[in-house]
Amino acid sequence: MKVAVIGGGWAGIAAAVELTAAGIPTTLFEAGRALGGRARSTMIDGRTLDNGQHILLGAYREILTVMRQVGADPDQLLERRPLQIVDATGFRMALPAWPAPLNVAWGLLGASGVGWPEKLRTAWWMQGVKVRRFKLNTDTTVDEWLDAAGQQGELRRHLWDPLCLAALNIPAERASAQVFANVLRDSLGSARREDTDLLVPRVDLGRLLPEPATRWLTAHGAMLRFGVRVDQIVTNTDHLEIAGEQFTAAIIATAPQHAAKLWPGMQASYDYEPIATVYLQFGPDFRLPFPLFKQSGTHGQWAVDRGNGLIGCVLSGSGDWEALADDELAAAMQGGLPATEAPRWHKVIREKRATFSCRPGIARPGCVTSDPRILLAGDYTWADYPATLEGAVRSGRRAAHLLAQNRHIPAP
Repeated sequence: MKVAVIGGGWAGIAAAVELTAAGIPTTLFEAGRALGGRARSTMIDGRTLDNGQHILLGAYREILTVMRQVGADPDQLLERRPLQIVDATGFRMALPAWPAPLNVAWGLLGASGVGWPEKLRTAWWMQGVKVRRFKLNTDTTVDEWLDAAGQQGELRRHLWDPLCLAALNIPAERASAQVFANVLRDSLGSARREDTDLLVPRVDLGRLLPEPATRWLTAHGAMLRFGVRVDQIVTNTDHLEIAGEQFTAAIIATAPQHAAKLWPGMQASYDYEPIATVYLQFGPDFRLPFPLFKQSGTHGQWAVDRGNGLIGCVLSGSGDWEALADDELAAAMQGGLPATEAPRWHKVIREKRATFSCRPGIARPGCVTSDPRILLAGDYTWADYPATLEGAVRSGRRAAHLLAQNRHIPAP
């Protein structure tokens, strides 16, 4: 068996690592000059920056597994912190390092700026959601789900709506409640305390996985084809032809709009959501109250403290902020931070089609296609999750496992 993996994002990396570890000859095609896809590092104005901020949780176990597999030690590269939700209004919900579910219960009941009746109603509602195993009778929007549950107070404004936007990259009025419930199930609703932790990168995204995976794959005999854009897969009776080479099977691990061109039978089309990252460089002593900070203001969403005074402000989902020029957007983000000084430098990175729009009831393909030799991978194929790095990694490993279990794949 010889397998082609098309696309070098985190799904493609995970697939290629899993196949190579199983002793299957693997060729990874990547149109760019480095692995990582939309979650990589890039050099801008002499600085190494991530092309977007990605929130990592302790629940993202398969990312941690692949990191260890390629020699990237999560304990050294990630700082594990009990989750806190802190914003500029004074709201704070801090989870102690206690066993679950006591940590979440204490954090919720100790949240500042929220009355006891609302805390108790929310705790009772959360318990009911757990009893139903986080399964909704019908998928609806997060707004409608919370409205029906009577979740309309301060916790809605400071906790649920911001968490939805951070996790699903889409505002609550348009987001899938079932997918949001899945995220809560594996984080705040998990029986493992470690799953609720925030994992703060000590290094850039490239050093977390793409760069060590590149070295590991090369050292273990995988072929990496950089700068090669695969435009088609030719299906012959006894082999697949990709970029002039013959393969037994292939995993398409590109974004869905590109995957649909390679495999038209996918029959899935999506709306997309934009994401902008606004980097603000303050003096080296500037710190946020917690590495993940909920901003204030009309456009403010989340800010991530990258250390040494560098703050990455994230704006997700279509909104009025898209019409602002870069300088205006940087000024708006500065205004939503507890900063007494002006930034010394700023940079805005925008991506118009950053993630699929995770709305209620959207059709999402699995990994299997009508041709048993061709599988799909990518966050959009992991139906439990929104567009996350963990969903991408899980999908890539799943596709690789299927091929490894069926090494003698028959032609269709």
